[in-house]
Amino acid sequence: MRPGAHIDGTIEVPGDKSISHRAVMFGSIADGETVIEGCLMGEDVKATIGAFRSMGVPIESRDDGRVVIAGRGVSALCEPDGPLDMGNSGTSIRLMSGLLAGAGLPVVMSGDASLSRRPMRRVTEPLAEMGADIVTADGGTPPLRIRSKQALHGIRYEMPVASAQVKSAILLAGINALGDTCVVESLPSRDHTERMLRSFGVDVRDGDSGICVRGGQTLSGTRVEVPGDISSAAFFLVAAAMSPGAELRVNNVGTNPTRTGVIEILRLMGADITLTNVRDAGAEPIADILVRGSRLRGIEIPVNLVPSAIDEFPVLFVAAACADGTTRLTQASELRHKESDRIDVMAAGLSALGANVTTREDGLEIIGGNTLGGGAIDSRGDHRIAMAFAVAATAASAPVELTGCAAIGTSFPGFAELAMRVGLDVAARE
Repeated sequence: MRPGAHIDGTIEVPGDKSISHRAVMFGSIADGETVIEGCLMGEDVKATIGAFRSMGVPIESRDDGRVVIAGRGVSALCEPDGPLDMGNSGTSIRLMSGLLAGAGLPVVMSGDASLSRRPMRRVTEPLAEMGADIVTADGGTPPLRIRSKQALHGIRYEMPVASAQVKSAILLAGINALGDTCVVESLPSRDHTERMLRSFGVDVRDGDSGICVRGGQTLSGTRVEVPGDISSAAFFLVAAAMSPGAELRVNNVGTNPTRTGVIEILRLMGADITLTNVRDAGAEPIADILVRGSRLRGIEIPVNLVPSAIDEFPVLFVAAACADGTTRLTQASELRHKESDRIDVMAAGLSALGANVTTREDGLEIIGGNTLGGGAIDSRGDHRIAMAFAVAATAASAPVELTGCAAIGTSFPGFAELAMRVGLDVAARE
């Protein structure tokens, strides 16, 4: 990665990873055909597709980009021949643990070295309260073993920390449980599961009792249009926002209000961002996003925006390092339990480039205003860390060399090519 980029152009980013996962999962347990337009075909979503194929679900990836699923209901799932390999995908293993907890077949779910370090008890404990027989490895990590058929019962669960993955796992288990299952959130997490379940014909209620589903419902196959992933767009939004003179348009991006924290935070930092052509793609809102470069300033990041920007903080930390003044983030300990410890890994990398960063258990403080230097950064196999430092290189005074970048393919195949198209100087070393 070499400095001195001028960011401009009009682009589209690949389909939303969270929505793509859910479309594959729900289509696989629905009755009838589901057609997915714009499905992200990154390594994480391929892991979800592979898992359902291993359980006997016919899933076809067509040349025109559509994914077609011949669903036959959850009761038609077959016991796989071996463990389901979830690769690096926390979304796959956590959501599927809820979906399969009451499905009536024994399953083992495993993953790569990174996934095998990630905590699972915050999912398995509420599922156990529902009657699931689900076991983790020592330390509460994968592999997960779901044993035999269990009669699940609904629960009311108050979320200790906002997490769309935990909420979704409980709601999906609730569909196969007796009675009502309700999840109560103190702060709203992304709501793709609720929106998409409704589009598959499930009655999801949202009120004083929390977000509730009634057990015994069936899903009906449907058409799903997947918008561009705002988490992928975020790297380009930040690159343009912190580059005076830049003008970049990212078209057809999902703008679900539980995901737009990155836009709101950048605006608080002084970014010039406009949403145009606002419309709906099925259950999800989408828009074209225009960003013009400006000088950013440090802020106290509002706590209420943390859940809606949780995946975008690595690149927001880059924006903070290049902004004038101090940026502080608190109540974001969830970042320590992603593909890497994103607080410590980003702090170490930014410090190596000359930024002034102080970490705390639930966040960090970045004093911006200094020009970043060059250096070697190990992204620790974390796709969002790697792409965040590709953006940091645009503001650096010397080249930035990244290692451990192969994981970018989990969420953003083609990132390097798209980055070069808009002006980032990215070169792969043979």
